Amino acid sequence: MLIRLYDKNPSQRDIDRVLDILNGGGVIVFPTDTAYALGCHALKERPIERICKIKGMDPRKHRFSIVCYDLSDISQYVQIDNATFKTMKRNLPGPFTFVLRAGSRLPKIFSNRKEVGIRVPDNDITREICRQLGAPLLSTTVPYDESEDIGFLTDPELIDERLGDDVDLVINGGAGGFEYSTVVYCVDGDQEIIRQGKGILDE
Repeated sequence: MLIRLYDKNPSQRDIDRVLDILNGGGVIVFPTDTAYALGCHALKERPIERICKIKGMDPRKHRFSIVCYDLSDISQYVQIDNATFKTMKRNLPGPFTFVLRAGSRLPKIFSNRKEVGIRVPDNDITREICRQLGAPLLSTTVPYDESEDIGFLTDPELIDERLGDDVDLVINGGAGGFEYSTVVYCVDGDQEIIRQGKGILDE
């Protein structure tokens, strides 16, 4: 299923449909400020397991990321020091993933990896969904074969054609990109860029 949402004044009726799917354990594709992402309610283990199956990945070996509306509640999900919080506040919303030590509120599937990425993308659609959901979204890249043209990753209608049978909903938020976020490793007080992507960090 494909629905169109707009940055400005998105339809509340359509947002409610998204929320119903997420609260019911569904899997969606949603826009970010880098590329379209595959995701679900981050506090529900069953849809996370489903995403792992879609992508053929082992949750014991994969570092997950979660998308939050803002930084107000992140201490529920990660352990964070003041210096890291200030860096995140300067750079978010934006195309960054900050890797931190995972907190106890996340589902057990996260406990196999002690770290989790935090995203607050500069995308009003996705942030509004997180705000109304009252919880973060789990986020991972849309699966693709490296031998194929990845241009389809920028087009939600093509993503729906490719993944429509595997996911419950694709949100059409307009043309996407296929850049990666900049990943900043912040465990134990360090702040090290381990992948330079779209974001230029203001340290």
